[in-house]
Amino acid sequence: MISIEELAGMIDHTNVQRDATEADIELLCQEADYYDFSCACVTPTQASLASELLEMSDTGVCVVIGFPFGVQTPHAKAFEAEEAVANGASELDMVLNIGALKSGQYPLVQADIAAVVGAARGHVVKVILETGLLTRDEKITACQLAREAGAHYVKTSTGFGVSGATVEDVRLMREAVGMEMGVKAAGGIRDLETALAMIDAGASKIGTSTGVQIMEELLKQGETKDDPLGPI
Repeated sequence: MISIEELAGMIDHTNVQRDATEADIELLCQEADYYDFSCACVTPTQASLASELLEMSDTGVCVVIGFPFGVQTPHAKAFEAEEAVANGASELDMVLNIGALKSGQYPLVQADIAAVVGAARGHVVKVILETGLLTRDEKITACQLAREAGAHYVKTSTGFGVSGATVEDVRLMREAVGMEMGVKAAGGIRDLETALAMIDAGASKIGTSTGVQIMEELLKQGETKDDPLGPI
């Protein structure tokens, strides 16, 4: 069984809802810090708040770019990425240009990703494929383009698409990028069993809005977490 520390270090605790309030983000960051999650994942307008709340924490701030459709121009996405980094983002989850990929406009897709990578100035960039909209060959091509553009991860889904992460897609993406890149599974991962299945298939990160529930499931299986302050 995976340890609490290992699983927590793989989770991007997420709230990218359009109606997320300041109080919602405060709770998200409090939970992310308490469980030592890898990141709190938020929208661009919440980046500064999340960064301020997590300033003294080892938990990073992940900001979505070109979300949720990926239809912005490379210049617009690059500006959004640059602003997110200036506002404290340590990681960026960008949506690729799905229509361009399906049209065979591969140079545009690669330039789109490369623009964000450049604007990120060394910070981690994950490319959201929205796998539910792609064929098997398109998923493989998207992974290859992301790798060639210098991205650090490929990610399954926004959570706002027609479907979320599947074990089959995670396994395919891992095969496509090898061990050189990370694979983030996101979309519909709401329990420990599903999270572990994604990790077993090759995911190195899990994006979920139910990170707390997943950790509590693991805790109930006999693990303990040292905490002199007690529960949240």
